[in-house]
Amino acid sequence: MAGKRDYYEVLGVNKNATDDELKKAYRKLAKKYHPDANPDNKEEAEAKFKEVNEAYETLSNPQKRKMYDQFGPDGPQGFGGGAGGPFGGGNGYYSYTSSGFDGFDDFGDLGDIFSSIFGGFGGRTSRKQSGPRKGADLNFHMDITFEQAFLGVEKEIIINRNEECSNCHGTGAKPGTSVSKCPECHGTGQVRQVQNTILGQMQTTRTCSACHGTGEIIKEPCDVCRGKGTVRKQPKIKVKIPAGIADGQPVVLRGEGEPGEKGGPKGDLYITIRVKKHNLYSRNGNNVTCEIPISITQATLGGEIEIPMVDGTKEKYKIPEGTQTGTKFVIRNKGFKSVTSSAVGDFIFTAIVQTPKKLTREQRDLLTELAKTMNEQPPIKKRGFFG
Repeated sequence: MAGKRDYYEVLGVNKNATDDELKKAYRKLAKKYHPDANPDNKEEAEAKFKEVNEAYETLSNPQKRKMYDQFGPDGPQGFGGGAGGPFGGGNGYYSYTSSGFDGFDDFGDLGDIFSSIFGGFGGRTSRKQSGPRKGADLNFHMDITFEQAFLGVEKEIIINRNEECSNCHGTGAKPGTSVSKCPECHGTGQVRQVQNTILGQMQTTRTCSACHGTGEIIKEPCDVCRGKGTVRKQPKIKVKIPAGIADGQPVVLRGEGEPGEKGGPKGDLYITIRVKKHNLYSRNGNNVTCEIPISITQATLGGEIEIPMVDGTKEKYKIPEGTQTGTKFVIRNKGFKSVTSSAVGDFIFTAIVQTPKKLTREQRDLLTELAKTMNEQPPIKKRGFFG
């Protein structure tokens, strides 16, 4: 099966395009390939139209765009061994799928744009207001330590979101009563109008003022949710952060966002990870870097030292004699794990030779004798321009 085209290429913009540039490109292409505007070539136009919509629906969402830029349209397929892995699609972590379009009448959350540019193409505008709608996505920022990013961690968070009212089961109507179809729009949520222009008749749509676009009338609202069908709650959610996650990387929990409407699926929860700085370790790609102090005698004679690792263990390493300050040493496969593959980074430390500030009389005498044997002398000062 052929891979998907690059979304930026589909919209004809570069990867640094702003939201306004994306919207402008999308409007132009959507109008060009709208099937109603291509009656002689509807099948090909509809395929291109869906491709344009899919590209814009992903790139116009900051979280989805970040995921796309990092993993591409198919998501991190290698992560966790697929849906069966510990963080695979089964749990929702790092699962990323582009929203396709099953039917010509379903255009995702792009209704506002469609209604502004397709009003004159025979009435096919945005998603039917009375049909199922996916719930809104939620955003959350989580702070973790350097060690937690290295090892992975499971944390519990509290979020604010709407949940289905248990009293009316999401209908918004008082128990024992029912919801009726709006008589003004006949359940569509939209009212169509035909206007005569110099180009002929142009059909436009507007949101029904009687039902506010829901297509339904609630005569006796639920006493608990007051007709909304949802109530505000603060649920606790457990989140598994995979080992090796980087600062700014998102974790996606599918179905943990706002509830959908009219039987639509729940939105998603996007958790952006913020890794706190460490006073000893730093990260460079998947490598861990740090500075390790050694004494003059260790640097001169060599010796075995213990290196504190990120996971709390200690690794023995033999320093060669004559080591100079600034020399780098590598311990293989002791860095960060990759969240998208089986690769593991290295642990790279820089030796910093420490000069003692205070010496005992015995130590000073020994160093003096050593200096005599090495024929040492202080460096010659260079004369300046004026003396």
